Amino acid sequence: MVVAITVRDLMDKDVVSIDASDSVAEGVDLMVRSKVWSLLVMAGGRPQGVVTERDILRRCINKGLAPTDVKVGTIMSSPLVTIGPDATVREAMSLMVEKDVRRLYVVVGGEVAGRLTQTRLFQSNFDLMMSLSGLTGAL
Repeated sequence: MVVAITVRDLMDKDVVSIDASDSVAEGVDLMVRSKVWSLLVMAGGRPQGVVTERDILRRCINKGLAPTDVKVGTIMSSPLVTIGPDATVREAMSLMVEKDVRRLYVVVGGEVAGRLTQTRLFQSNFDLMMSLSGLTGAL
């Protein structure tokens, strides 16, 4: 019997979003308060992209731009890389490698329902390996 872990099993449903017209400084404050390192960027009620700590460092701070003056919409990564909730972990990992991203946004019925991070995938794979290693002694 093959058991497939799906994106739905691992996704984080608490996606933090910010408006594209908000400043990078507001984005950093929201990241710190929410204890996340990426924000879903919205414009007109629709997802437009994602802004990450790397985007802020590379596209704002490194260029000497003032975080209070730069809008998150101008430094966000776009388009948003998405996946369905019933995709397997293997499919999610392959998509992350193919698109060179660290997070995928889970879309259900055209709406963002969650996100799956590289860290969460690593953690779940590590937990699975540790569980399986415990089984070998029991067999």
